[in-house]
Amino acid sequence: MFSPSVENLVAQLTRLPGIGSRTAQRLAFHILQRPKDEVLALSAALADVKERVRFCRECGNLTEEELCGICTDARRDHSLICVVEQPVDLVSLERTHEFRGLYHVLGGALRDRVRVTRLASGLPVGGDLEYADEVTLGRALAGRREM
Repeated sequence: MFSPSVENLVAQLTRLPGIGSRTAQRLAFHILQRPKDEVLALSAALADVKERVRFCRECGNLTEEELCGICTDARRDHSLICVVEQPVDLVSLERTHEFRGLYHVLGGALRDRVRVTRLASGLPVGGDLEYADEVTLGRALAGRREM
């Protein structure tokens, strides 16, 4: 139905999370309607992020340096570690301004003798942190309990 190039673009876009065939087609047509310099800027941003961004040596967060800005921040409480599943969860928690410790993004080893707490009520079981609003997430973080 489409040219091979458009078919390939749609196929690549459907590989992104949450992007189905129809959304991929809409995105492909949007990209085709944009000026060439905008599309090249998007392409360059994708190449640049893959070239420059890596995982923090300490916590597993995304960074362009060996250590992320959170791990190098001397104002952080280095005695507290919040374990999260993905870097996007870390971003969600940071938006609340409630947690002033460090993080550990799963995929690495935990440090010895850590205090483990769980989030308080207010979040649905199995819900993604990125979809929780700042107030609910902040209260759940502030009211966390020992496990």
